[in-house]
Amino acid sequence: MASSLACTLACYPNHTKLCSYRISDQLCSKKRTLGSKYSQTVFKETENHSIINAIKKSSESKIWCALTCAETQRILGLGVGTATFFTLALAGDAFAVGLESQWESAKALIAQEPKNALSLPTWVIHVSSVVEWMVAMALVWQYGDKPGCQAWKGLSWGMVPLFGGALCACTWHFFYNAESLEILVAMQAALTLVGNFTMLVAAFRIYDSTKGGSET
Repeated sequence: MASSLACTLACYPNHTKLCSYRISDQLCSKKRTLGSKYSQTVFKETENHSIINAIKKSSESKIWCALTCAETQRILGLGVGTATFFTLALAGDAFAVGLESQWESAKALIAQEPKNALSLPTWVIHVSSVVEWMVAMALVWQYGDKPGCQAWKGLSWGMVPLFGGALCACTWHFFYNAESLEILVAMQAALTLVGNFTMLVAAFRIYDSTKGGSET
């Protein structure tokens, strides 16, 4: 009993030292762990801060670039608008001067015309009547292309003498009803007579073809 107690007392200091060593090692390892975690946290915070600063700088540069581009576009638009305005103003003045000179020339030409010259509205009526007659001839001819309507083409041919009479009248008026061209008046009268007769014949042929079709 005494010997075992003596052995225990002899080993106690060594056991105490071993425990203290283990405790100190555990504390050091915990310190190292905490230090590494702290360093990682500091590094992450530093990295996040640098990323945030980079994003801020990028956003500021983009905003500045956008503002600069908008200002440049505004200045360019203002310059183009000003140039266009002055160009149109100068062109408008030149056009007005040219139009005024043409109007003066037209008035001088009208003043030189004889008293029996046709007015502009009268010429419009003459020309439009001739054009309408030509269109009517073409439409009648197209209608004659349909099956059973061949007789209508004769009506288109019957309108030709009246068209010639209209051209004679317009030609005579164009030369201010000159006495040397009075032959055109006689030609107009003759073509009108012939045209009325050809229109009569064409209308009778259309009537006859319609009557024959109804009987069949």
